[in-house]
Amino acid sequence: MSHSPVPRGGGRRSGTTPARRAVTSTVTSTVTAVAAALLLGACAPVASPSASAPATPTAIPSVSDVEPLADPRSWTGVVDIALPDADVAPVADDPTPRLPVTVTDAQGTDVTVTDVSRILALDVHGTLARTVFELGLGERVVGRDTSSQFTAIADRPLVTGNGHELNAEAILALDPTVVLTDTSLGPWDVVLQLRDAGIPVVVTDSHRGLDNLAPLSSQVADALGVPREGRRLGERITAEAEATREAIARLAPARLTDRLRTVFLYVRGSSGVYYMFGQDSGADSLVEAVGGYDVSAEIGWTGMRPLTDEGLVAAQPDVVLMMSKGLDSVGGVDGLLERFPALAQTPAGDNERIVAMDDDQVLSYGPRTADVLNALAIALYAPDSL
Repeated sequence: MSHSPVPRGGGRRSGTTPARRAVTSTVTSTVTAVAAALLLGACAPVASPSASAPATPTAIPSVSDVEPLADPRSWTGVVDIALPDADVAPVADDPTPRLPVTVTDAQGTDVTVTDVSRILALDVHGTLARTVFELGLGERVVGRDTSSQFTAIADRPLVTGNGHELNAEAILALDPTVVLTDTSLGPWDVVLQLRDAGIPVVVTDSHRGLDNLAPLSSQVADALGVPREGRRLGERITAEAEATREAIARLAPARLTDRLRTVFLYVRGSSGVYYMFGQDSGADSLVEAVGGYDVSAEIGWTGMRPLTDEGLVAAQPDVVLMMSKGLDSVGGVDGLLERFPALAQTPAGDNERIVAMDDDQVLSYGPRTADVLNALAIALYAPDSL
């Protein structure tokens, strides 16, 4: 998708650097194997001095109910978002799977599933597990990954350790009859071990984006013998996301030159990992969906590439999107500016304008896509409503 450049530095104010207005909202990885490897290197968060997140998330208003800032570039400071838990709303109550079923998974492997009484659905975002619950098969789920944090699955035992590593012993102890996963978790030898043990393992697409909301739902549903429910869920998720995008379009600046120049940074400070996500990373479609101007298209930044001072200066972002734990891992906005002094030479750095969101939510693209888009749009255009 081509763009006309948005003027760099638009909306910047002269004079001294504005005082930080740190705001934390309690209205409180990735699409390829490369991004998955980055997420597997997640480190323990360090408390951020720029914001202090309250313990319990509260409700986020709808983009249809808020007043946008007169100038979205005028806001200064950090907005840190974590979506509140949302009840599972299954498209069917305990549907009857039509088995056996043979599917060709995302890697071209033919997998026959004969029993879905004990399901494990595992990925770095928790998207697959949530999808199984939304299909109406949640009672059959016997374990969870670290990213699956919603209330309905909270009592299931963890089968991932050290962040997002598959634990073969924990998985085998649950005696699953089918495992759904993708390439965002490892080590891959665990998947091979499960197959050697006779457990059907269906590998779904690891891509996360607005373009495959329905296909991913169908991949999960087809493997579990409930294709009709998968189509219904995919249609619902897509419709909700589209309705939210239409509401955002009424809130976001209409003119391309007024849109916020936006970059997405992936940071893990104690691991020394600093990446900027570009085209085809999943972050690009997120930025565009919330009415931002995706700078990566303008500067030719494709995929996930190491962050450099030169890249930041070339991008001249008005706002930086990040994962919350990533921001914490560098000690907040002060630590990020210390690590990349060039950020101070951009409007985002000058205004300390960062929007952070829970790691497991921001790029998950699944049943809660509409909620993610809604929250990010409010953080960009009506942060005083949070």
